[in-house]
Amino acid sequence: MHEHHVLNPATGERIATVAGTEPHEVDAAVRRAACAQARWAALAPGDRARLLRRFAGAVDAHLEELAQIEVREAGHPVGNARWEAGNVRDLLEYAAGGVERLCGRQIPVPGGVNLTFAEPLGVVAVIVPWNFPLPIAAWGAAPALAAGNAVLLKPAETTPLGALRLAELALESGLPDGLLQVLPGAGPVTGAALVEHPGVAKVVFTGSTAVGREVMATCAAGLKRVTLELGGKSPNLVFADADVERAAAAAPASFLDNTGQDCCARTRILVQRGVYERFLELLEPAVHAFTVGDPADEATLMGPLISARQRERVRSYVPEDAPAAIRGRAPGGDGFWYPATVLTGVPADDPRAMEEIFGPVAVVLPFTDEEEAVRLANATPYGLAGSIWTRDGARALRVSRAVAAGNLSVNSHSSVRYWTPFGGFKHSGLGRELGPDALAAFTETKNVFLSTE
Repeated sequence: MHEHHVLNPATGERIATVAGTEPHEVDAAVRRAACAQARWAALAPGDRARLLRRFAGAVDAHLEELAQIEVREAGHPVGNARWEAGNVRDLLEYAAGGVERLCGRQIPVPGGVNLTFAEPLGVVAVIVPWNFPLPIAAWGAAPALAAGNAVLLKPAETTPLGALRLAELALESGLPDGLLQVLPGAGPVTGAALVEHPGVAKVVFTGSTAVGREVMATCAAGLKRVTLELGGKSPNLVFADADVERAAAAAPASFLDNTGQDCCARTRILVQRGVYERFLELLEPAVHAFTVGDPADEATLMGPLISARQRERVRSYVPEDAPAAIRGRAPGGDGFWYPATVLTGVPADDPRAMEEIFGPVAVVLPFTDEEEAVRLANATPYGLAGSIWTRDGARALRVSRAVAAGNLSVNSHSSVRYWTPFGGFKHSGLGRELGPDALAAFTETKNVFLSTE
């Protein structure tokens, strides 16, 4: 039996030890899930919706408990953690509203009546990363459950505690035993067993592009459906006609939120040459004002990296003594801290400007005109998110259409709302999550023709 020690990233202290799920246990879980799914799908839609709303209510009643779990196991600032727990509640409520609206169609045909039905897939595996453990668990689980499926949730090895508590709340809320199971464990063991299992109809994976490719290749052998939300190296385009003060003030949160461990992080800041120096002058105090410290402190905006391994990854790109245009401060001690860092003078094709570092590091690159801005924005293999700062409405629309990314914001850095679609272009993923069509991604369309002749 393999097990994993859960550490508090702010202190390095062990807070739990969780046993991993072995392949034979995965097989048993799939069988339980299939039985639970049959009972769940047979319930009246209104009853399924009521149970999901009850689950949402239980999450709401335990919001602070769930938030404190995120603080301890993920190192998230407590304000962010409360939002994340609330996002789970909101996703369950939103998905519950879709249960009774998951409609088929009547399509006119000669000689009869043609109907379509949105049938659940069966058992869905949701493989969750460590950077946003609670929300991303709900991104997959809530619509899958609402569409009539069972869910097997595999949390990251470093952050299993929130998911385990969610499963307890689901049972307490009256969801059938076996319908939502959490299977902690290592990716190559538990995750691989889930992806390979013939009883799993779909895999939802959020994580690195490299592992996403492996998941997709394995699923291809069984023609298993996939949704993949993968890496990013998102651009933040600041044009000379923008409100530069506002753009600079907003920039730190766009790449320092969650300590840069966000695939939507705007870590490539592209600034038009006419305002480049002014932008950097304004950016420096804004970075220093972004409070770094104890995640349990209400004033903290940025906490530690998730692990020593992740800190070494960030250091491999930018050692802490490397030259930087702007460098913030980070606490000392045993936690996995790394300071906010802004680099300039980096070639546009440098690995630091092209590859996902997944830490609080941004590169500022100058551009001359709109054509060059779009070319630089599209120069990486990724296409998840991005921001465009301009007062010119026509330019905002032109650049929004030209930038190859699934989620763009104009004069803001907002990318994710549970009621709008989310997903990437190119190597950033496949399929869409969230929004009004989320339930449909967990169904199969069945067409039925009834002859009237």
